[in-house]
Amino acid sequence: MTRDIKYGIIGCGMMGQEHMRNIALLEGARVAAIFEPNEIMANAAKAIEPNAALCGSLEELLDRDDLDCLLVVSPNHMHVPQLETIAARNPLPLLMEKPLYTDPADEAKLLAFRESYPAPIWVAMEYRYMPPIQTFVEQVQKATGGVKMLTIREHRFPFLEKIGNWNRFNKNSGGTLVEKCCHFFDLMRLIIGADPVRIMASAGQEVNHLDENYDGEASDIWDTAYVMVDFANGARGMLELCMYAEGSTFQEEISAVGPNGKIEALVPGPGRFWPTHLGEPPVSQVIISPRTPKGPQTVEIPVDPTILDAGDHNGSTFYQHVKFLEVVRGTGAPEVSLMDGIQAVKMGLLAQESATEGCAKTF
Repeated sequence: MTRDIKYGIIGCGMMGQEHMRNIALLEGARVAAIFEPNEIMANAAKAIEPNAALCGSLEELLDRDDLDCLLVVSPNHMHVPQLETIAARNPLPLLMEKPLYTDPADEAKLLAFRESYPAPIWVAMEYRYMPPIQTFVEQVQKATGGVKMLTIREHRFPFLEKIGNWNRFNKNSGGTLVEKCCHFFDLMRLIIGADPVRIMASAGQEVNHLDENYDGEASDIWDTAYVMVDFANGARGMLELCMYAEGSTFQEEISAVGPNGKIEALVPGPGRFWPTHLGEPPVSQVIISPRTPKGPQTVEIPVDPTILDAGDHNGSTFYQHVKFLEVVRGTGAPEVSLMDGIQAVKMGLLAQESATEGCAKTF
């Protein structure tokens, strides 16, 4: 009988607890140790996995000899320093939450880190593992005949409150187009199959957070953005982000078009936010619309309710961990590389520069 894979988790706020609930659904895996400096969040994590040890420091967790892998879910600006500590002290297989970094100066550190880290690293781009998006990716080339235009629209709720309000400030989060949108830039590269060459954006803080002030410092995160991206193979991508549209039926809407036709994926937001008076939450859909013969074909992509209830990302966190466990057990390879994570952040940072300066940026 195969022994359980034991996770050490660094950071157990809202997203860390989602990871824990999904790990609890996996066969042959469990959380063995947690480092979470906030007492309230640590106790909440302990309630999810009572047998996990609470560690008083990152170093204490890394010095344990019973861990098989690590999961980093700390605030964004802490990722690079913690990666450096992990590499020096106990470089186990690592699932690293996005974004990898927030400061452009850290890109060089991560490129060097990529060459020296001795164990597999998987960057946690959960959106890849939403079942409707997986179906979309599997079918996109056949449906389109080669993507020429890709549009990603996210109409959603505002940023949630986090411990210490760290996500209210660009210096901590990297900015909205990094913190929120690196997922979408990663999807663009994956779906189009090429790297970006030019990016242009218009974005700002229009509705949310206008009057938010923390210890005398005004929140500077954005809630509105359009981003256009040219890719090396001639395809074009566009992102539309609105973070004051929580009344929408679907939270993410992705469409790709090519000479043969169009394919769309429609993904609802977290079920816990769906108004109960409207009945059951909507189910994800994938729609294929060929040019010839005309006639959209719609398929619903349901997710197991137990998996759906374990998080806010349409089941993707669970399916990501299934694949990551294969890496830890030595039967698989990381599907989202450190370079994928670097490129997604770089796209977000350049998009923010473009919006701030009012001009296109090249890679």
